[in-house]
Amino acid sequence: MDAKYKILIIDDDTFILNMYVAKFEKAGHQVEKARSGVEALSKLKEGYLPQIILIDIVLPDMNGLDFLSNVRTEKLALNAACIMFTNQNSTEEVERAKKLGAAGYIIKANLVPSEMVVKVMEVAEQFKKQNGI
Repeated sequence: MDAKYKILIIDDDTFILNMYVAKFEKAGHQVEKARSGVEALSKLKEGYLPQIILIDIVLPDMNGLDFLSNVRTEKLALNAACIMFTNQNSTEEVERAKKLGAAGYIIKANLVPSEMVVKVMEVAEQFKKQNGI
């Protein structure tokens, strides 16, 4: 599990965003950040190709599930493990994320940041295996 990844983190909370950027960079990953779904879509359309996209659901312009739907519809970042990274825990949101092909659904409040890094890597490795990447 020593693979290093290009990661896009989407979260509108600056403190949380910067904390996770620092944690993933400390673990050796290359991290790009976006504070909204529109900003993240723009980065992808400009050619940024992350291997992991961490998506908060509550975002200012479009929610994370709508962002994921856009990524799928527009066929952006096809080989990226899209992981919902949120404190929203409704059955409807989990089900919609699965239908949209989310590789995982992680509740931020359930893990300390260092555990989050480990969990994200586990989900990404499993995604790679399942998709022959």
